[in-house]
Amino acid sequence: MPTTVAAYAALSATEPLRPHPIELRDVGPLDVRIDIRFAGICHSDIHTVRSEWGPANYPVVPGHEIAGIVTEVGANVTRFAVGDRVGVGCLVDSCGECSSCERGEEQYCLNGSTPTYNGVGRDGRPTQGGYAQSVVVTERFVCRIPDGIGLDVAAPLLCAGITTFSPLQRWGAGPGKRVAVVGLGGLGHMAVKLAHAMGADVTVLSQSLKKREDGLALGASGYYATADPDTFTALARTFDLIINTVSAPVDLDAYLSLLVVDGVLVSVGGPPEPMQVHSGSLSLQRRILTGSIIGGLPQTQEMLDFCAEHGIGADIEVIGIDQVNDAYERVLASDVRYRFVIDTATLT
Repeated sequence: MPTTVAAYAALSATEPLRPHPIELRDVGPLDVRIDIRFAGICHSDIHTVRSEWGPANYPVVPGHEIAGIVTEVGANVTRFAVGDRVGVGCLVDSCGECSSCERGEEQYCLNGSTPTYNGVGRDGRPTQGGYAQSVVVTERFVCRIPDGIGLDVAAPLLCAGITTFSPLQRWGAGPGKRVAVVGLGGLGHMAVKLAHAMGADVTVLSQSLKKREDGLALGASGYYATADPDTFTALARTFDLIINTVSAPVDLDAYLSLLVVDGVLVSVGGPPEPMQVHSGSLSLQRRILTGSIIGGLPQTQEMLDFCAEHGIGADIEVIGIDQVNDAYERVLASDVRYRFVIDTATLT
């Protein structure tokens, strides 16, 4: 019989999140049941529950940065056992048969992957996320969290970590490369840590200098205010790679001017408005403008292992579930350093 667990859900785009029990499906032969210990708050959660990326399927239990302990495994599960430390990110299923899935890039599933929440599973039931006591996920979409990382600081790695690790790895961040990170928030602070650990020379580009001390402590060697027009003159044709992490429109032409020939500007934030770019900003220096989402499951596991090897976790503020609505407002005000994580023991 399905199990009922405590959770927090959005019931509409305009109401605050509130207690709302959900039913978990029975553990199938290839499923893993996880006792959720911590769940990160991502800006995507806010966009989704407020229907800013299209109508949500209410009630919605957000949360795709999940860290916890395995409490039950299906009869055919081979990769996990009860007691294992595990994580679940933004996806809980994909077709498993298309060329993207075969490459281990389930995020680009040609038949459509299944999001951890606000999606529909193969059983026809809505998927619900990590602001809950437990979750049931097929083992293919569960990652092992190495012992060297605390579950609380590991939770944001399942989205913020892989969202920045993937393009850094794809575009060759490493020794001899100059990387700029636009924005020092939940995504940006992870991009700085990861790029520094990869051996790149890292610069933060932020609206002001108020977080300069933080940026340098995280591993940046330079920190510039984009509100100062002299910044774009001083840094023209400097960077091999720019990771744009902000969720608001930016002047793409200005940032493209900071790239060397064959430099790459990757957008990983999700502004709801379209952005424009002049063709000359690309063609005159053979620059690349691209985007990226998360990584597939193999790369996500690689990222977790990399973080454990280099002692990397997210900088977090742990909150109780009753603080989630206030936390949403603080995220929108950029008043967190640098990721909220819900202690799900506070769910009753």
